[in-house]
Amino acid sequence: MHTAVRLWARWAAAAGLVLLTGCTGLFGSGPPVSRAQLAVSPADGAQGVAVDGVRVAVTEGRLLEVRLTSDKGATVPGTLTGDAAGWTPDSRLDTATAYTLDVIAEDAAGLRAVQHAGFATVPPEHTFVAFFTPEDGSTVGVGMPVSLRFSRPVENRAAVEGAVAVTADPPLEIAGHWFGDQRLDFRPHGFWPPGTKVTLGLRLKGVEGAHGFLGTQQKDVHFTVGRSLIATVDLDRHVMTVQQDGHLIRTLEVSGGSPEHTTYLGTMVVSERFEETRMNSETVGLGDEYDIKDVPHALRLTTSGTFVHGNYWSDRAVFGAANTSHGCIGLADSKGGSANTPAAWLWRHTLVGDVIEVQGSHGDQVSPDNGLNGWNLPWAQWTVGRPAAVH
Repeated sequence: MHTAVRLWARWAAAAGLVLLTGCTGLFGSGPPVSRAQLAVSPADGAQGVAVDGVRVAVTEGRLLEVRLTSDKGATVPGTLTGDAAGWTPDSRLDTATAYTLDVIAEDAAGLRAVQHAGFATVPPEHTFVAFFTPEDGSTVGVGMPVSLRFSRPVENRAAVEGAVAVTADPPLEIAGHWFGDQRLDFRPHGFWPPGTKVTLGLRLKGVEGAHGFLGTQQKDVHFTVGRSLIATVDLDRHVMTVQQDGHLIRTLEVSGGSPEHTTYLGTMVVSERFEETRMNSETVGLGDEYDIKDVPHALRLTTSGTFVHGNYWSDRAVFGAANTSHGCIGLADSKGGSANTPAAWLWRHTLVGDVIEVQGSHGDQVSPDNGLNGWNLPWAQWTVGRPAAVH
């Protein structure tokens, strides 16, 4: 399917992208749909959100859980209405901060609806900040780049580049690459070696990123690269092989995109993990073809909506035998997300930053800036006009 875990919300919110979780590929006629209709504001991907701009409501159902969390890990308390049909935060949000909002509701029949939004609040006037991924203190897969999204377009690239450093222990050559004027990613030539400790140094305070706009950040971000997990999907054979530290640990049967809606090919990086999420065809330009409110064990691969995810509503005979989706990669699963399904196994074993290599005889190559997928840009092109390499 072409369509969080907090990382992607931080990374994408500042981009102004519409990321309301929606998958462009589902199988069969679809499962029973919850009658609960969620209205969540702001929209997923919004930036410049007012500090009092969060609202949650549901019709034909009641709210079970609302979680509003900042990029610093702080949970924002809020209050439910007496009939559990609405929720608002108890205080104003911080400026220039990325937040994730996750909502669960159910209808009278007990069918659940879930919704996720990642957004960024408005920065103080005449300032800019960098929203970064991965998180400070996190452990990530070997494919995770350092990705910065700036809250305003950067005109003085050299000044900003000079105020950002990415270093590794043990040392590696690391280079940056601009995707447009608001995104700067860093990566080494090849995947990070397992066990590497990486530091992002932001020294943006007082740096003029554009005329009249000064940076505000002065901080270090540390993360560790975990074991190597690389999954290879062969769309022609309908199988995924999963290797950990170079050893095959499992082979899984999958179903990819149909000939009319092929799956992207190339090297993709898991940017978010959802134990359960909503996938809505309207968010990816497919009208009202589907609205699955409880898709289990979903791993996001692209901004535009490609996921690897569990599927409980299709005939299990398609897995390992046919490509029937609108672009996502599906694995057998059960409603509610059983712990013993192929999709659940993959979800449990996957970190943000793990690598999914997709191969096949049909399909378009994924764009390097569609998700955290800069590995699809050859090193010679990655380093053209690059910021000075750091170690």
